[in-house]
Amino acid sequence: MTDAAQERTLVIEREMPHPPEKIWRALTEGQLLEQWLMKNDFQPIVGHRFTFRALPVQNWNGVIECEVLAVEPNSRLSYGWGTLGLGTVVTWTLTPTEGGTLLRMEQSGFGPDQTANYKGASYGWKNFIGNLERLLGGLA
Repeated sequence: MTDAAQERTLVIEREMPHPPEKIWRALTEGQLLEQWLMKNDFQPIVGHRFTFRALPVQNWNGVIECEVLAVEPNSRLSYGWGTLGLGTVVTWTLTPTEGGTLLRMEQSGFGPDQTANYKGASYGWKNFIGNLERLLGGLA
């Protein structure tokens, strides 16, 4: 069991010039999610178990097992990310602003023995969110 005081949380925030409804679509529609994140069988239903799938690499089969934890349309989405005791929780929060939406991605629950996972997530999410911004720019 991990001591909560030693857990690390990754937070990335971006203000985007799009309404929450448009960003929500990209976070919850499987086909759009695949375009900026990974192949998936996601459904925005609390309790739904799904996978993200990428090309396997050394020491990783390319599959991330997840479960939807919270769905508040156009506002908040949360899912468990990973299994085998190394799982974390990813939470997306959408807050309307004058210029669009403040998007906050928080991945919590990195234990003290998961420094490499934390660094990898930090690098990966920055790239994924860049992909999301590009996708949103082309979405009607």
